[in-house]
Amino acid sequence: MKRSLLLFTILILAASCKHEPTIETRDDFKKYYDANNVKGCFALYDLNNDKYLIYNQPEYTKPDLPCSTFKICNTLIGLETGVIPDENYVIKWDSVVRFAPEWNQDLDLKRAFKYSAYWYYQELARRVGGKQMKRWLDTIPYGNADTSGGIDKFWLHGGLRISPEQQIAFLKRVHENNLPFKQRNIDILKKIMILKDSANYTLRGKTGWGFVDGQEVGWFVGYIEANKNTYIFANYVHCDTALHNPTFEDCRRELALKILNSLKLSPDHL
Repeated sequence: MKRSLLLFTILILAASCKHEPTIETRDDFKKYYDANNVKGCFALYDLNNDKYLIYNQPEYTKPDLPCSTFKICNTLIGLETGVIPDENYVIKWDSVVRFAPEWNQDLDLKRAFKYSAYWYYQELARRVGGKQMKRWLDTIPYGNADTSGGIDKFWLHGGLRISPEQQIAFLKRVHENNLPFKQRNIDILKKIMILKDSANYTLRGKTGWGFVDGQEVGWFVGYIEANKNTYIFANYVHCDTALHNPTFEDCRRELALKILNSLKLSPDHL
């Protein structure tokens, strides 16, 4: 009886001592958004210190179109279902000339990811099919897991939504290999996500850009591995399409890199 009481007491104490992550708000990041005439949110998670830095906390939980950041998830689903066997798998170009010249050719998975060729991933999604796609999004889960709007459009113009908070949580699971996918497939994803790699610094990431309800929506999400630590980040930007903002395309990534540099999380500092 005494041993049972002792065990119960230990469990109660352990529950009461549960660690909560540290959250630091950074209003000083606002200048980067103002300089580009956009609104948005930047969030960074320091894995070793279990600490979040968040600019514009109200938008941290705001769901929006994932746009091409969904290619991270779409890659895993394509590999896991066997629709694409590896990063070298080529899908023939459909001969439709699009505005990005690098899209107008046959592409393999790694180049389609690098160039953000949406037609490749639309074909991948069609081959996965609606039922399998929905099942995987529910299983992960990914964002609101809403595939309404068409199997090849739901992340571009349809019902799929994800918040900066959910982007960070998903990328944390990617980094930690904590997803319902074979390790081989996660490893392939991690390889094609690399944007910069050196002896002591690896940056993985993906941009996204789309339009919904009169707004331009932009993302740059990813994570940095350096100094035996991992920093997971999400930059979310948006502005009224009527502004015809000439800096919008570049600021998705450049704005985030300036913030990372200010935090001394660039290659020059690590």
